[in-house]
Amino acid sequence: MTSAATQATGWSRYLAVFSNPRMAAALVLGFASGLPLALSTGTLQAWLTVDGINVRTIGWLTLVGIPYTYKFLWAPLFDRYPPPFFDRRRGWLVIMQLALAVVLFAMAAHPPSESIAMLAALAVTLAVFSASQDIVFDAYRTELLHGVERDAGSASSQLGYRLAMIVSSGVALILADRYLGFPGVYTLMGAIMLGAAGATALSPQVTDLPRAPTSLRAAIAEPFREFFTRRAALWLLVLTILYKIGDAFAVSLSTTFLLRGMGFSLTDVGTVNKVFGLIATIVGLLLGGLLMVKLKLFRALLLFGLLQAATNLLYLWLALAGKSYVLLIAAVGLDNLCGGMGSVAFVSLLMALCDRRFTATQYALLSALAAVGRVYVGPASGYLVESLGWPPFFMLSFVFALPGVLLLLPLRRIIESYGDERALPA
Repeated sequence: MTSAATQATGWSRYLAVFSNPRMAAALVLGFASGLPLALSTGTLQAWLTVDGINVRTIGWLTLVGIPYTYKFLWAPLFDRYPPPFFDRRRGWLVIMQLALAVVLFAMAAHPPSESIAMLAALAVTLAVFSASQDIVFDAYRTELLHGVERDAGSASSQLGYRLAMIVSSGVALILADRYLGFPGVYTLMGAIMLGAAGATALSPQVTDLPRAPTSLRAAIAEPFREFFTRRAALWLLVLTILYKIGDAFAVSLSTTFLLRGMGFSLTDVGTVNKVFGLIATIVGLLLGGLLMVKLKLFRALLLFGLLQAATNLLYLWLALAGKSYVLLIAAVGLDNLCGGMGSVAFVSLLMALCDRRFTATQYALLSALAAVGRVYVGPASGYLVESLGWPPFFMLSFVFALPGVLLLLPLRRIIESYGDERALPA
């Protein structure tokens, strides 16, 4: 068989994976996982901006996402203690989703112009429950999917995640601007989360779930002991922090940049930056999943990392040129396309790094470190913009993206060894 025919057959086998019912579960639960994030970040940022909150305060309020970076601290609880209904994964998912719905209803009752402190406290609470949902979902997905299913599952769950982001960011901004206002939008999002809890109850159960740890001490100690005995374990952790940090800087104040810095309207931002941008991300996710069949894990990480770094320069161009719908569409489209490709490869790496005996805690550790950039760059971004302006800020976001890409090179053999375990079946 020729190499071209072999590759075509490989792609056919890869595409066939998407017909597996487990992909539907990854898609639906990815949606549930993605819905709360924008409601404590971009959509909340827009609400704060419209209500006249100053940019420095908005920068500090990006810290409401801190729980995402510490979720590994309570992840062992979800491995050790089963809920009173369903199984260890789906039961906890339903509990977290119901709690998220309650918090969203409460946020709707506390607009920032009336009670900024209460809204901030509720946003932190939302992040805690959202991070907890992510812990359980990431473990569920890693245990449910095997081999090449993980690349397809990464694309499917990220697709669901991004569709949820369209609903909770782009669609939410349009609804807030024209119809419901932000309190009405947050009430609607709470109702959607109630529906997600019902869908979770119908998701498939993992039939070969490893035994739960016999003690909380074992649930805490064993996952860390296993990971840190690996070669270059610390450098792998550094890679998870740095790989997406340039993207984190570029998008940390993107909503404020487009609304206040460039003068676009809420509808402009909702339509282009949120809806069109997330559609471009979805295309990137699907394209990235297909390209990974040929590129494999290391080369995909390297290529997609370079592309997602380079597209930060498009925002620099927009900042220098001034308000331009053509540049807005180009910058948002290409940045999100390449960012989606990078996300598929990155999530595939995180799943490959997990030992199935300790998926909840190990994936929580890795994804928490990956969230460091998204959470902690906010205050720094606010000060950088105020002191330097928007163009130097976006230039720095490109520079900050390079170390994570360069770190791939000395880790090549290690990453390729994890990639070899993910080969397509014959």
